[in-house]
Amino acid sequence: MSAVLLALYPWTKALHIVAVIAWMAAMLYLPRLYVYHCETKPGSESSERFKVMERRLYKQILLPAMTATFVFGIMLALTPGAVEWDRGWFYVKLAAGLSLAGVHGALGRWRRDFLHDRNARTQRFFRIVNEVPTLLMVVAVVMVVVRPF
Repeated sequence: MSAVLLALYPWTKALHIVAVIAWMAAMLYLPRLYVYHCETKPGSESSERFKVMERRLYKQILLPAMTATFVFGIMLALTPGAVEWDRGWFYVKLAAGLSLAGVHGALGRWRRDFLHDRNARTQRFFRIVNEVPTLLMVVAVVMVVVRPF
């Protein structure tokens, strides 16, 4: 199995990066949709349109991209020599990735609130939430590229 993972390493890394980019794009766009959705009256035509957009983004891009990110990330971690297990950078990067998954879960919960016209959060809340994935992404990228510790 190690030989296969080593042979696939460049492809696995490339696909992991593509998946992360797609996941991040969706994680940055969905809270922006929520900001605009807050402005609509529940049950209105605009609100219903946002529900469709949010569902499609979540189910057709966000969820598959997160799944691919973790599948390829696990493959990378299992590739011999790809991770320096005695250094801390990998664990910080892993924590950032798991935190992104937590944000992903929260975005899904908030999507359901909008779907059932139960949103109680403000535009300001979603504007702040919109910054969280960026901060976590910066941490992950710095850990992988710089490997500071």
